[in-house]
Amino acid sequence: MKARVLVTLKPGVLDPQGKAIHHALEGLGFGGVNDVRAGKLIELDLDEGTDDAAIEDMCRNLLANTVIENFRIERLG
Repeated sequence: MKARVLVTLKPGVLDPQGKAIHHALEGLGFGGVNDVRAGKLIELDLDEGTDDAAIEDMCRNLLANTVIENFRIERLG
């Protein structure tokens, strides 16, 4: 079974990586980009018996810093 974890910064948390991407896009001539927020996509290959609670524990304990980040889990089958 595969799962994806999308980790994003919480609203209001400064995103220097997003700012750098935004600045680079402007420097390359791409207009119309108002803001950029960068995050992480983590793909997990799990045993079939792995339940949602175990994946959430992985996120809370290692994959996301829940003080400044949100996470969303997508099961892929």
